[in-house]
Amino acid sequence: MHAPLSNRMRPRRLDELVGQKHLLGAGCPLRAAIESGRPPSMILWGPPGSGKTSLAAVVAAHTDARMVHFSAVTGGIPEVRKVIESAQLARSRGERTILFVDEIHRFNKAQQDAFLPHVERGTITLIGATTENPSFEINAALNSRMRTFILNELDLEDLGLLLERALSDHECGLGAEGWTLHTDARALLVGNANGDARRLLTTLELAAEFTRARARGQAAERTIDREAVAAVLGGRTHRYDKDGEEHYNLISALHKSLRGSDPDASLYWLYRILEAGEDPMFIARRLIRFASEDVGLADPQALILTVAARDAYHALGSPEGELALAQATAYLARAPKDVRVYKAEGALKELIDREPDLPVPLHLRNAPTALMKAAGYGKDYRYPPDDPARADGQSYLPQKLKGSRWLDPEPGP
Repeated sequence: MHAPLSNRMRPRRLDELVGQKHLLGAGCPLRAAIESGRPPSMILWGPPGSGKTSLAAVVAAHTDARMVHFSAVTGGIPEVRKVIESAQLARSRGERTILFVDEIHRFNKAQQDAFLPHVERGTITLIGATTENPSFEINAALNSRMRTFILNELDLEDLGLLLERALSDHECGLGAEGWTLHTDARALLVGNANGDARRLLTTLELAAEFTRARARGQAAERTIDREAVAAVLGGRTHRYDKDGEEHYNLISALHKSLRGSDPDASLYWLYRILEAGEDPMFIARRLIRFASEDVGLADPQALILTVAARDAYHALGSPEGELALAQATAYLARAPKDVRVYKAEGALKELIDREPDLPVPLHLRNAPTALMKAAGYGKDYRYPPDDPARADGQSYLPQKLKGSRWLDPEPGP
């Protein structure tokens, strides 16, 4: 069966890799390790289509090692054992084995331990690919024995270079068929690739097939226009995982834009998150939290508005209710900020965790019975409405904390 264009165009040599100049440029540590012929076991962490699999294949080819592909989605410990036995046999013949584990984060921590002794002994060079943060998804023991290299999404220049290669390559690409691209079709392809080489080449191939089918037996059309690209793209997908790092990255960007009082950036991140499919009620809860944490006493109306925005969305749903969330977002970004209550909360939680049971002073205790009154409960308590002057110096804290303050005074003018 004819392999997809994205597979046919995989680089075979180090100099054919596109992007990742921070890792593969002259003098960079990873390039030096590959060229030395002794690359370390490593984690390749990056977004989809950034070249993790291609880089692993080039490492194996450049070091004359046999490469074994393994998917953490379909394989388990029994399959790992078979691979290790084969690697041990190969090692006895003087051959090196690179074990490439795609989506290594899908192994649980115990399963990841199965690799440890074999990485330590050098039976295998382990290359794990992941789209998830290794700090959270790879166990500490394995992480400590491997180098982590962060791959970036491909930039527009890198994607443009890949397009030109695919269109001109007669052996693996579309060069033998003589395809060309309209300028606006090229811009649409690159702009919708999301930095993903696989997505770019798959869309290009589909657009070529669509153009061929559109000709319906007439003279073969060999120019891909914008309409063909738009037709195969359909609804654009967004790189967003509600349980993954991109979820937290985008929420963090929204929160920090609000804190920085930038309404335009705040609205941008809000709609990025909404369009990616996040639950709007989750966003509403984050806005309510922000109203107390960052706006606080500077504008108490912010809390009322964000709660109202949540209720408005609950009543209206999408898309009408999203405008209420946008209104609340713009309000929070423009509101003055005051984190005194938030800081007091942190300090008090720490204090109560350290000294959880300081006794309530007698004068503050309730005294519903004669016995409790005889024990001094409520004695000398001064009721402020009846005697404001005398009550003014009354202490309301445990004796040990008398005079303590956690809420800073009101900011000056």
